[in-house]
Amino acid sequence: MSSLAESPAESVVQSVDWLAIAPPTVAAVTALAVLVADLFVGDARKALLGWVSVAGLAVSTLMLLPILDGDRSTFCLTGDADVCSYTADRFTLVIQFLVLGGALLAALLSVTALKDARRGLAEGEFWFLLLSSAAGAALLPASRDLATLIVALEVASLPAFALVGLRHGDRKSSEAALKFFLSSVTATAVSLMGISFVYAATGTLYLTRIAERIQGVDGQLHTLAQTGVALTLIGFAFKTAAVPFHFWVPDTYVGAPLPVAAYLSVVGKAVGFSGLILVTVIAFPSYADVWGPALVALAALTMTVGNVGALRQQSTRAYSAVRLLAWSSVGQAGYLLVPIAAAAYSGNPEHSIGSTVAYALMYAAVNLGAFAVAALVGRTRSLNRVSDYRGLYASNPVTALLLAFFLLCLAGLPPGIIGLFAKVTVFSAAVDAGLGWLAVVMAVNVVIALYYYLQWTALLFRAPEGEPAKHLVPAPLTAAIGLTAVLGIGLSGAPQLILRFADTGLF
Repeated sequence: MSSLAESPAESVVQSVDWLAIAPPTVAAVTALAVLVADLFVGDARKALLGWVSVAGLAVSTLMLLPILDGDRSTFCLTGDADVCSYTADRFTLVIQFLVLGGALLAALLSVTALKDARRGLAEGEFWFLLLSSAAGAALLPASRDLATLIVALEVASLPAFALVGLRHGDRKSSEAALKFFLSSVTATAVSLMGISFVYAATGTLYLTRIAERIQGVDGQLHTLAQTGVALTLIGFAFKTAAVPFHFWVPDTYVGAPLPVAAYLSVVGKAVGFSGLILVTVIAFPSYADVWGPALVALAALTMTVGNVGALRQQSTRAYSAVRLLAWSSVGQAGYLLVPIAAAAYSGNPEHSIGSTVAYALMYAAVNLGAFAVAALVGRTRSLNRVSDYRGLYASNPVTALLLAFFLLCLAGLPPGIIGLFAKVTVFSAAVDAGLGWLAVVMAVNVVIALYYYLQWTALLFRAPEGEPAKHLVPAPLTAAIGLTAVLGIGLSGAPQLILRFADTGLF
């Protein structure tokens, strides 16, 4: 009798693989620890919270090492161990490395920014929000059901809204946060409606089961399923800053503290693209005729609008350096969309997705490096105009050379071999999928981008106007610039490593 009484309870008990969920869990626990510690740490010692946060993110990243040996899943259905809500496979680990590594570099930038703000930013709240967002971002690529996916997306996004508007009394910051919040909430609401349609048509939220059932939905539910697929994509298109869902990007990057802008440009994009990959390639492969053409159009439009927007920036305009990086990030999002779109037409979708992941890894390293140098210049030139970088080589030759290297990587020119390699990989993914015209659009946009990247690079080596400004480089900024430089230069020496590392193993 006792065994019969216990069996119903046992049927709902799930075993938890704590090692598999360790990376996002460590970040979340550190966030709670920092929030509680903030109540007891005096103002003079608030800087300790920053170093605890940096250490927590470093440990979260290191927790990826013990789970490299194979796929691990947890929170599985008791009746079917193959259907799980959390899976730590190759794809998950690569994206978690990108997310947590990007958050760690953003945290190093933030240590100096908070010190320079002289308590203009609430340190305890800042670190709690950054760590919470990083935990949600690390959870998302492991999510294998739509409910967990949306929860992870919002856990990553909601703290980011607060981070953008954390500078109290700053009108620019408040407006940026409000625009970011309202547009994101609208996109999330549309996406949730799409998920509800998909659930109504298939009766499940698990991605693999959706893929099985959505192929054979009743004819009367076919339109409902199609609509659900389209609406679900909208939320992730917003997170990737795809046109026409990009309008929040320039103002948000300018209004946010610079480390937060750097975080959004890399981690925010990783969240959007990993979610987009999961819902399209895993959940909706049979509806490639719906999302394939949509993503092709989005990719062409996004790269064109982003690069033209960057080209139009005036070097003497306030915050033009940050605006140029913002519009550039929109253009880069277009390149990242190309292989995902190609997966709808390719006989080898895993190769196409690997191209997106490889490009994202390259972009993360060099874009964070460019933002780190922008943060350094912004310490003495608060308006952070492109013209403020004139003659940087005369005052900080190493920093100027590294920024030139980062910009050349983004442009895809030697010696930034990794940037060239990543662009060729994306280009070949489009050609292999039969999307020759999209490859031509990409080539035209690469040429457009060359102009503004080279223009900024040339400015670094021109004679300075007046006495060159000295930029003292604090230790955290030195570490951030150094780490991104080592990654960029190392991968330029062995670019094949990034494609091997980006092998997703999704299929």
